[in-house]
Amino acid sequence: MLKLSVLDQSIAVSGRPQGAAIRETIALANHCEDLGYHRFWVSEHHNHPAIVGTAPEIVIAAIASNTEKIRVGSAGVMLPHYAPFKVAEQFRVLDAIAPGRIDLGLGRAPGSDGLTAFALNPNAAERPNQFPNDVMDLDAWIHGEPLQDGHTFSKLKAQPIGETVPEIWILGSSAFGAQVAAHFGLPYAFAWFFTDGHGGKEAIEIYREHYKPSNRHETPNPAICVWALAAETHEEAQYHFSSRARWQLYRDRGLHLSFETPEVSMEQDYNEYEKAKIEELRQKTFVGTGEEVAERISTLSTQLGVEEVAIVTWAHSDEARRNSYSEIAKAFAM
Repeated sequence: MLKLSVLDQSIAVSGRPQGAAIRETIALANHCEDLGYHRFWVSEHHNHPAIVGTAPEIVIAAIASNTEKIRVGSAGVMLPHYAPFKVAEQFRVLDAIAPGRIDLGLGRAPGSDGLTAFALNPNAAERPNQFPNDVMDLDAWIHGEPLQDGHTFSKLKAQPIGETVPEIWILGSSAFGAQVAAHFGLPYAFAWFFTDGHGGKEAIEIYREHYKPSNRHETPNPAICVWALAAETHEEAQYHFSSRARWQLYRDRGLHLSFETPEVSMEQDYNEYEKAKIEELRQKTFVGTGEEVAERISTLSTQLGVEEVAIVTWAHSDEARRNSYSEIAKAFAM
């Protein structure tokens, strides 16, 4: 049976303070737990006017403290910004807050621009090259296992030590992440929404083909994350999607605008090229009634052979976003 999960990016919208986006993320997690979603992941971005979830480990702690059964985690922690030992400590603490419910999704991308990455870590230019080694060290510290012989930090232990451990995932939007996940025998999630699916099928095939069974994961475990928005009617869903279409149209030009209301977005005087691009976005994105969105998700998951799909949804109205997850859950009879 297909598992449905959530990725929330803490979207700040026009007319509401940015702090409201964080509080809405926490409230959404409770809502999605009630609906029966399997996981609730939060993202990491920096220096961004619309995506304001800058510290996933803090948001995860708040969500974990206010939920009871849904798995909670990061999608992801951008590892090149941080020392792996500190990340291991943070997620060991999170596991102590919610034993057996914490996921540690790791990404190699900066989640920001070059200057911001440098501000977070002066070694930002070189650190991504160390990603595989950092994953290996972090995995050992998370599980309380010895590091490689002769490792400088072999005497260190990430605490608190507990009976359960966070589950590590590798996140990616290219074949590189798939290869890392396969090499270490870890679950892998492809950001389908980020690339509009480009390279997704190939990355999952590479992951399966090169997968090396590990002690904790004997078989490959691929998942995807899609962008979707559902409403009671197709027209209502398209109405709310207009905000995302406008934002993405300008994002693709390198312009990070505020996330506006559907009314503002629909009143824009788009030229013919822009209209064509928006229509292209509509065709690629899963937007419609709950049944329409569920059918597209089911079809794609079957084509790829994945058993878990995470859903990311943007809407200017927090009520519309919550309702979207409700409509999709209802269509899947969760």
